[in-house]
Amino acid sequence: MTIRAVIFDWGGTLSHYADIELADMWQLAAEHLAPRLPEDEPSLMRRFGQIEQRFWARTTTDQRSGTLADIIAEATAELGVDVGEAILEEAAVRYLDAWTPHIAHDPEAAETLVALRERGLKIGLLSNTHWPRAFHEHFLERDGLAQQIDVQLYTSEMPYMKPHAEAFRSALAALDLSEGEEAVFVGDRPLDDIYGAQQVGMRAVLRPNSLVGSFDVQPDATIQRLPELLPLIDRWIADD
Repeated sequence: MTIRAVIFDWGGTLSHYADIELADMWQLAAEHLAPRLPEDEPSLMRRFGQIEQRFWARTTTDQRSGTLADIIAEATAELGVDVGEAILEEAAVRYLDAWTPHIAHDPEAAETLVALRERGLKIGLLSNTHWPRAFHEHFLERDGLAQQIDVQLYTSEMPYMKPHAEAFRSALAALDLSEGEEAVFVGDRPLDDIYGAQQVGMRAVLRPNSLVGSFDVQPDATIQRLPELLPLIDRWIADD
């Protein structure tokens, strides 16, 4: 069965990895709430960090997705004040703008996507995220990648996240593919991306990331730079 599509992870794969999570947003909330609570800003920042860590820890056990709203709701319940309202009142736009210097797509990403499309391949994106879609689209459009991606899937809009098989099956369905063998998945996480993709029959290509933990899985191939994907895809298509 020939390859018809390539699906990419986002953070650490199409974009440089930015391990800063929601620090900028929590800072907005801490600045707004500290005058109204018995805790100072550093204490609130620690509380927010613990809440966020608990959220991600839960996803490793049940693989159920969550949204930014879920995390904010948990913070609201724990602190007894409306954290979401505090963030909005402190100007939510500042949160997105604060990320702008940190979010930088790989300079070779656009040319790689164009080359894949020139080969007649569909392009998908499947990202584990609690961001709303609009945040991702903002940066993809800013850097000229959005128009090269046929389907964008974000687990903040889905019931399960990678490595759950349903997340990958959703990507296949969105690309109108019936079998995993028709797609190649490219990602930086051995568990979430490589193991997860292989469980539904996809070929899985690892782009190693030193900030990501290891997992006992063997990728179908490993690349250091995105353009290295092109001869790999060409060889697999020829072999099929």
